[in-house]
Amino acid sequence: MENNGLSKNTGLYLGMAGIFLAVLGYFTFQMPLGFFAIVLGIIGLRSPIKTLNWIAIVLGTIVLVLGILVL
Repeated sequence: MENNGLSKNTGLYLGMAGIFLAVLGYFTFQMPLGFFAIVLGIIGLRSPIKTLNWIAIVLGTIVLVLGILVL
């Protein structure tokens, strides 16, 4: 059986980086950092670590919406 997904460690790092970017984006550069957090979370969904990546997607979406509302 061929494994086309990402490893657990890669998914963990992508999820943590997405959450970090979302939290950082809450304070500065809401729109770009929120977008990058969403993208990292979506890429990380290919790994077995799904919960952490969904959290990155949700936080990135919240930050992106806040950035749009501030404009």
